[in-house]
Amino acid sequence: MTATTGGPRVLLRRLREVMASAVSADKRLDQVVRLIAGNMVSEVCSVYVARGGEVLELFATEGLKKEAIHKTRLRFREGLVGEIAATGAPLNLSNAQSHPKFVYRPETGEEIYHSLLGVPILRGGRVVGVLVVQNRTQRHYSDDEAEALQTVAMVIAELVSSNELVRPDEVTAATLERAATPSFEVMALAEGIAIGRAVFHEPIVEILEHVAQDSGVERDRLVTAFAALHQQIDNLMAAEDMKSGEHREILDVYKMFASDVGWRQRILEAVDSGLTAEAAVERVQVENRARLQSTPDPYLRERLSDLDDLSNRLIRHLMGRADTSASENLPDDFILLARSMGPADLLEYDRSKLRGVILQEGSHTSHVTIVARALGIPLVGQAGGIIERVASGEQLIIDGDEGWIYLSPSAEIIQSYQETLVARTERFARYTALRNEPAVTLDGVEIELYMNAGLAIDLPHLESTGAKGIGLFRTEFQFMVGAQMPRLETQIEHYSEVLDAAGDRPVVFRTLDIGGDKPVAFMVPEDEENPALGWRAIRVALDRPALLRYQLRALIQAATGRAISIMFPMITELAEFKAARAIVDKELERRRKLGLEGPASIRIGTMIEVPALAWHLEPLLKHVDFVSIGSNDLLQFFFAADRGNAKVSGRYDVLSPAALSFLHHIISTCDRHNVPVTFCGELAGKTLEAMALVGLGLRRLSISPAGIGPVKTMVRSLKLAPLEAYLKDLMPLGERSVRSRLMAFAHDHGVIL
Repeated sequence: MTATTGGPRVLLRRLREVMASAVSADKRLDQVVRLIAGNMVSEVCSVYVARGGEVLELFATEGLKKEAIHKTRLRFREGLVGEIAATGAPLNLSNAQSHPKFVYRPETGEEIYHSLLGVPILRGGRVVGVLVVQNRTQRHYSDDEAEALQTVAMVIAELVSSNELVRPDEVTAATLERAATPSFEVMALAEGIAIGRAVFHEPIVEILEHVAQDSGVERDRLVTAFAALHQQIDNLMAAEDMKSGEHREILDVYKMFASDVGWRQRILEAVDSGLTAEAAVERVQVENRARLQSTPDPYLRERLSDLDDLSNRLIRHLMGRADTSASENLPDDFILLARSMGPADLLEYDRSKLRGVILQEGSHTSHVTIVARALGIPLVGQAGGIIERVASGEQLIIDGDEGWIYLSPSAEIIQSYQETLVARTERFARYTALRNEPAVTLDGVEIELYMNAGLAIDLPHLESTGAKGIGLFRTEFQFMVGAQMPRLETQIEHYSEVLDAAGDRPVVFRTLDIGGDKPVAFMVPEDEENPALGWRAIRVALDRPALLRYQLRALIQAATGRAISIMFPMITELAEFKAARAIVDKELERRRKLGLEGPASIRIGTMIEVPALAWHLEPLLKHVDFVSIGSNDLLQFFFAADRGNAKVSGRYDVLSPAALSFLHHIISTCDRHNVPVTFCGELAGKTLEAMALVGLGLRRLSISPAGIGPVKTMVRSLKLAPLEAYLKDLMPLGERSVRSRLMAFAHDHGVIL
């Protein structure tokens, strides 16, 4: 497939002439495949177009049998063409028929062709077709040939995705799961309810020119656009509320991506191949998506939204439309819609008007989700083809608690959600009024309510909720947002900021809980069949003691002259705790030898997350200053049911007699040894579950800031003695759950849930 005289540039110019001709789309496509086959000296060139229901249909071919056109169809992932469409990645094979995905279609006559090079045809980040060339000889196509075909695919994408070939409603209707209703189930990423008008994050910017007239001019345009992009990011980072905290750390990573020399060089090389500057950026963006979507590393996959955001910004600068909708005069109650967003984009919007966000993609650990959660902005993701149905200005409702979107909702639905919002506002007002009141039961027992945190932006909740302190500060987020391990000085500054915000309130820092579902960029992820039970948390720390030692050094220095509590995650046996505590002792001794002041006091504890440790408490409690029950992991291990697996996560209930008895064993054992025990986990933030835990004997709960008000209200309406007696009768029962019985108890005894 060696290019003929003139190479790719000549091919691109001739393709542009064909695309601009007045003949029908089918005839233009026929001319395109003949032109590509002739110019690239391939015996076959075929174009498959994606139709509704993820079906690829042969629309044009030069070299295969003509009777196969509109007859040969393959589903996504079926055959080599289907695999290219499903993965969005090129396929380069010297012997296609030996590939396990090869599917023989006799009507095409392709059995005589051995080598195959296929590339996806993409439009707006979506696969709209596949372009394939084939030869009889067994040969591996060069990288230059593959790049040339990808460039050609970009140019013909406009024709393949045009309404002249496939009706637009065919694809939309086929991809919607619930097209017959105005409501759609999506992924809840940041809690809350929002009612507002649809605003699209990115103005639709369509690249009209793909073939460059003068590559030198295009290079100059790129240099100017890159400078404008960097200035835009610097201006954002200079804003007063961006100068510290996790927002700053996330933007530092974002700026690092923007300054990547390799990214810039690949775009310049694409310009040199004959593309316009805009088309070159899009070409490299497509390559990044194909590469990162196929990586097994979830952290890298989630950085894709940052790279997409940068590419889109650069294209807008090139086209003189640098601003997103954030620069426009927006309505007072708008809901933002986007395929994906970087954190920088979200932070540009007026948060007094922004009610919520809908993402076509998105995940629980992406940067934009973390920022939305911290700012209290409802956000839902994995919205699929729903965004394509929404009109600008259309009224929407998003339910970030349950994961629903309503398009043009009826008056009844709007009224229902407005009432819910009013009720939430009233509840929050009542919770605020209780901020400085103690959480004391009607019979005089105080329950200490602490909050969980992990971001600097969480810290103001200490004041707004009246929490007694931070019962769990997750330290891993600082390590997850950067490409490199945070420097010692950076860690010290971060922990000092937390302690300063807490003042006299206690803070319990959990050491790094990385690995498993919390990858970090500076460590190669392990290929594990069951990451939750694999190399993570304290196991990583003890196998990489320098990592733990530096973190402990930072914590100890940050706590100079003040009290600090440190606890270790995922401890399985006493020996692990002793090994971890020995590293603390070494760091304290090092500081003494240097003549430096240490913490005023230091308490060392562990999380009980592994059932094995719960049955080895007697020896452990002689060595710890406190323990915390990590319910999220502990209960999934106890029930052997993955809490992240929708098929099994509902197969257990913390309010089952088995779970209640197990937790009671831990609590009573700690009480006998006078070792403080705290319950940390999402369950304690739910009022019914919190009521049961208090009835089992827990006097310290560490929960999300949003749960403190409701739980405090419940505690202040509860008389503890009758509940304790009632729970003793429930634990021996052979029922799957006693949830309904506890609900009845609360109702009968006037407990506010």
